[in-house]
Amino acid sequence: MPSSPRWSGPQRRIGLTGGIASGKSTVARWLAEQGLPVLDADVYAREALAPGSAGAKAVIDRYGEAAQTAGSAPAAAVIDRAALGRIVFCDPLERQWLEDLVHPLVRERFDRELAALKAAPAVALVIPLLFEAGLEWLCSEVWLVDCDAEQQLQRLMERDGLSAEEAKPRIDAQWPLQRKRALADRLIDNRSNVNALNSQLMHLLNAPLEDL
Repeated sequence: MPSSPRWSGPQRRIGLTGGIASGKSTVARWLAEQGLPVLDADVYAREALAPGSAGAKAVIDRYGEAAQTAGSAPAAAVIDRAALGRIVFCDPLERQWLEDLVHPLVRERFDRELAALKAAPAVALVIPLLFEAGLEWLCSEVWLVDCDAEQQLQRLMERDGLSAEEAKPRIDAQWPLQRKRALADRLIDNRSNVNALNSQLMHLLNAPLEDL
């Protein structure tokens, strides 16, 4: 069992993490289909940079038209997420600046949603950078969606229409899956097909952590 502290309240909080394109969204959809509220850090991060938001204004103030969708008004600027990605994934300092902007906003949103859902018996928290941000303590258990490095690269290239040269910096911006495996409570093997994946998930959801 990993030594990092976990949430010890009455609510079951499943922290769902993994590498980019490892299959977190597929698992999150399955959990939602089982009736669990799903709180997704990526969704909240996008909302933090919504047109007209303080986050979007800060990005435009820093990068100007290089990160703005052509034709959008400055007062309600639309962030060009692909362009922003090209900026921050090629420069660790710029990526850190963006994370320092967005992460506190995402954390505030998690706090509000968890307070609103305090009566729910179980919730899922989808946090791609859970270990990097040291947020294990928010979760009663941590599930890591796992796959091979070659699969991760290929899936990211296919999903986002990227070349290998474009995809690798996005993968390298996170801790490698090999490092995360030892920190998770449960590994979800997503190397095979959806039936094998669903079978694992059903077992994990229905068994208390101490019985697994």
